[in-house]
Amino acid sequence: MALGSAYAGHMIARPDVRFLLRHPAHLLGLSFGAGLVPFAPGTFGTLAAFPLFWWLQPRLAPLQFLVLLGVLCVLGIWICGRTGRALGIEDHRAIVWDETVAFLVVLFFTPPVLIWQAFAFLLFRLFDIFKPGPIRAIEKMFRGGFGVMIDDLAAAFFALLCLALYKTFVPLGAWFGSGLV
Repeated sequence: MALGSAYAGHMIARPDVRFLLRHPAHLLGLSFGAGLVPFAPGTFGTLAAFPLFWWLQPRLAPLQFLVLLGVLCVLGIWICGRTGRALGIEDHRAIVWDETVAFLVVLFFTPPVLIWQAFAFLLFRLFDIFKPGPIRAIEKMFRGGFGVMIDDLAAAFFALLCLALYKTFVPLGAWFGSGLV
């Protein structure tokens, strides 16, 4: 760990594998290590959702998947809050559970075709990085683990809204090809 001990209330600039393995909340908060990547950890946290989704989706009925997503979101409030307190920064860049779970939500509602999933990934990352209007307002409104989770869920909502608008208003056969929509 870079700066002091996580449990002494000091800020940790850059968590390491020891920090990751110290507590289950840290392992999940850093999405099994994706948050340790020194550049673009949010992008890697989002990418971590793909293998989870591809593994879970065929094993769960849609209602079971929705319930699991709800549990992961609620659990994420505790996970992100605990990990943020341990790191000394409420929304530390290494905490990427919020991206992972929010993108799982996006994938659940996205057509199960790779081009749609890639487009969803791009939209989600754009909304998460640039945080236009309402997302930035939501981010500033809430604190703690809930605040960490809610802005990414808002980014997921706007990414899904864009996907739905595209699917609704762009004629079949356009850009994504006739067999892909």
